[in-house]
Amino acid sequence: MIQDFKTLYGAEAEAQRARYAALDTAFAEEFGAADALEYFSAPGRTEIGGNHTDHNHGKVLAAAVNLDVIAAVKKTDNGVIRLKSAGYPMDTVDTADLAVKEEEKERSAALIRGVCARLSALGYKVGGFDAVTASRVLKGSGLSSSAAFEVLVVTILSHLYNDDAIDPVEAAQVSKYAENVYFGKPSGLLDQMAASVGGFTTMDFADPAAPKIEKIDFDLGKFGYALCVVDTGGNHADLTGEYAAVPAEMKAVAAELGASVLREVDEEKFYAAIPSLRKTVGDRAILRAIHFFRDNRIVDEEVSALKSGDFEAFKQLVIASGRSSATNLQNVFAVVNPQEQGLSLALALIERLLEGRGAYRVHGGGFAGTVQAYVPLDMLAEFRKEIEAVFGAGACYVLSIRSAGGTKVAL
Repeated sequence: MIQDFKTLYGAEAEAQRARYAALDTAFAEEFGAADALEYFSAPGRTEIGGNHTDHNHGKVLAAAVNLDVIAAVKKTDNGVIRLKSAGYPMDTVDTADLAVKEEEKERSAALIRGVCARLSALGYKVGGFDAVTASRVLKGSGLSSSAAFEVLVVTILSHLYNDDAIDPVEAAQVSKYAENVYFGKPSGLLDQMAASVGGFTTMDFADPAAPKIEKIDFDLGKFGYALCVVDTGGNHADLTGEYAAVPAEMKAVAAELGASVLREVDEEKFYAAIPSLRKTVGDRAILRAIHFFRDNRIVDEEVSALKSGDFEAFKQLVIASGRSSATNLQNVFAVVNPQEQGLSLALALIERLLEGRGAYRVHGGGFAGTVQAYVPLDMLAEFRKEIEAVFGAGACYVLSIRSAGGTKVAL
């Protein structure tokens, strides 16, 4: 896919040109001046509905957003990928060696190597390139910076070596493989799919090899609301175990009921089995399973509300999903650090500030990071002022939905 610059960035186009000009300068500083650089972009994502349901083959509602990671790229013929992200050391990956490297776990080099390994295994060509990147998808923001980065790398390799033959669904699946196997994070497919497909999309992962995808025509501004993500500044360090426990506990419940994931379990059979499940998997796993079943239904109800234009019903469903995440899924703070509860604090403050007019919920994986809020436009300025007084200047991001996923950019 190739997107025209003005089409991709809309009203932001002129302001964004400075970012791309800075890429040219950064590329020259790292690799020397080069003619005919190629440019690529992949978006962050915001999760609308279906919190921690994707990894158990559930349903989600998500959207690509205007915050993106961009790259200036020059193809090389030495089989080596050299990628320099602003603010980070250079990543160097030899595509002749695509084995898992334990020392690369939880580093971006692992994502690059994992993408190359999976593409190669699927019969696609991989090869070398030099690249510099810059990102507006802040790490730890809940907007899935890792997914955006993975999709960016797949998009580059698709264009440089495969005539753009890798479709968005396969690009997402390749990205997930890299994150799960090489990076070492047991994520589902939501983040990568939203970043790869673009737009406002509902996804059903009952069959992860062939997810059902439907674009939803929805204009939040028409209802007089802004979509905000509030960065509470929480530390994601040492939280991999917290994230990993969520799918593991859900799958433990499923295993007790003869299934591999909760999507395969009959809900009534689950509830009937709770007395015995308490002895085998414990109460938290049961509560997380309750959240899965509830949030899976909420996604369908949210989609129905949006299609019918019932925004008031949609807001109540957002709040209901958020409460289930807080009380059943239990991902608004980490038990390893109970003194840090920025998400819980933000949710409490937002509920007070919105005075019953908007909606709010934990955003993304949780435990630290961000919350999401739907804010009436006439309250937005005061909302940002009050929230940033607590969490710092720039903590409140006002997002817009981006129609394109990973793409080459025509300047």
